[in-house]
Amino acid sequence: MSEVIKNKGSKVGAWISAMRLRTLPLSFSVILMGSALAYSAQHATYPPYQYSWLTFSLILITTLLLQILSNLANDYGDAKKGADNEGRIGPVRAIQSGIISPQEMFKGIVITSLLALISGIWLLLEAFDYNLNGTFILFIVLGLASIAAAIKYTVGKRAYGYSGLGDLFVFMFFGLVGVLGTFYLQTKMLAWPALFPAITMGCLSVAVLNLNNMRDRENDQKVGKNTLVVKFGFAWSKSYHYTLFLIAYLVFPIPILFSILMGGDFQFFLPFIPILIIHIIHIRKVIRVKDPKDFDPELKKIALSAFLLSLLFFAMVLTVF
Repeated sequence: MSEVIKNKGSKVGAWISAMRLRTLPLSFSVILMGSALAYSAQHATYPPYQYSWLTFSLILITTLLLQILSNLANDYGDAKKGADNEGRIGPVRAIQSGIISPQEMFKGIVITSLLALISGIWLLLEAFDYNLNGTFILFIVLGLASIAAAIKYTVGKRAYGYSGLGDLFVFMFFGLVGVLGTFYLQTKMLAWPALFPAITMGCLSVAVLNLNNMRDRENDQKVGKNTLVVKFGFAWSKSYHYTLFLIAYLVFPIPILFSILMGGDFQFFLPFIPILIIHIIHIRKVIRVKDPKDFDPELKKIALSAFLLSLLFFAMVLTVF
């Protein structure tokens, strides 16, 4: 039974359900990974810089608002396009339940967009010490692009989630932009070792989206939501899923191995052990799945495993440095 049905009759409960707070660990995992890399970099640069926990907090708050914005816009866009119907396997959405009207959801999207914009500007002012230089302007543009991407996934005539571009945008914003952007806001530099964890987090984020799309393939096809799963089929999507994990595990160890060759610590491999076990069990499950509804519990597992990987890696960094 979905959260919306459990809270039927409660506006507050419906709004909380529409925000889909269970998706937040995946968003936070990207920030934790970028922050871990930034925290370790302060000991590898000269002169060393001071890691800012205020900047870290503002990044988390801004990310929280952007994720909630994305979820509200997704509820609104899918409802408008008819994708949220009785044929959908996942949880009942807020507008679909009738508790929240499309007009109310639109107002919620506007308010959340403004809050994300305010939080993002405050973040950038703090990160750049109120120096409104060219890089500050660039990050303003990236921030506006993040808000637009959160909304345009399902909203509008050219919603990119309906044309098979969702995977690319998720990889960009939940991988490269999220990790490298967080790293830069702390360090004011880009370093090649940070690229590989960014690719890993992007792949894991896309894997969650791919699971969601495999689960909803039949209904998405009926309503014209042309995800990659709809375009290329169920078997292709499973192979694509395995490839995402293969890439994630091939690229993440590269900077760690390089560090070891330079006299670094082998213990940075330790966070991989429990995550690897979780992912092996997950892949075996995906191989056996015949009924799309069986993908639903796997969504949470991969989202939480990405969060756990980042959390353990950050904990390891704090311990070593």
